[in-house]
Amino acid sequence: MGTRLREGTLRIGRSGALLTDTLAAFSKYHFHRQFTSTFGVSVHRYVQLARLKRASYRLAESDAQSVTDIAMDAGYDAPDAFARAFRQRFGQSPSSFRKSPDWGSWLMAFGPLEKARTTLMQIIFEPDDVTIRDVPPTPVAIMEHRGDRATLQDTFQRFRAWRKEAGLSPETSHTFMVFRSEREPANPADYSMDICAGTDQPIEANDAQMKAGVIPGGRCAVLRYPGNTNNLEPAALFLYREWLPASGEEARDFPIYCQRHLSHFPEGPLREVVLELFLPLK
Repeated sequence: MGTRLREGTLRIGRSGALLTDTLAAFSKYHFHRQFTSTFGVSVHRYVQLARLKRASYRLAESDAQSVTDIAMDAGYDAPDAFARAFRQRFGQSPSSFRKSPDWGSWLMAFGPLEKARTTLMQIIFEPDDVTIRDVPPTPVAIMEHRGDRATLQDTFQRFRAWRKEAGLSPETSHTFMVFRSEREPANPADYSMDICAGTDQPIEANDAQMKAGVIPGGRCAVLRYPGNTNNLEPAALFLYREWLPASGEEARDFPIYCQRHLSHFPEGPLREVVLELFLPLK
């Protein structure tokens, strides 16, 4: 599937790869000018924000990797260069962010990145992108979020803190999000989502309000999302509005959910976030 600029919109395929000057059919100079004009952010800043976002997730979710390793994975030649860029964008050092993330500043820093990705970049899904998979039951630890999405980052922060304390690394304990309401319900207080960590260890009652549960097994339509995002609504709407009616399948009585895990590149230590959206089928 090709990648091209059209009418001010960047269309990307399943790989989610950023345009290069060769694919865009521009010289490097014109490509950079076109990219900045279209998305309101330079190629350099876009790439830097994408790398820092991935690095910030790793810092917040696990102590398994050192700050130096995370800096190298993010494409920095030295930890001090990574620390300067990180502090410039978030107002915190990487070590400080790891201990106590300031999610308000974090969200503000990624405003240009999210605007480019959610407003200006259009991902095109096709029926062949969907596979049907038999999924085994998955025991999970569940933290429920009920209420306005404006407080969702607070819930995620409590979830990450609990997972750290429980010793559950995102690399071995995948993250699941079960969407029990629309992304933007008419009444914001009606927003509902479960954040889950895959684990079969006993879950004890605690201040983090975790509980044990199971994501049921069965047939699922699976759509892999090309890259990391905070908004899976376009993918969910494609499954419900386009793929499901044309497929002849029927949805099962369990909400659509997402699995988030890390994928290792065979060429080296670099890891990317992989998102898969599951629509349970009868």
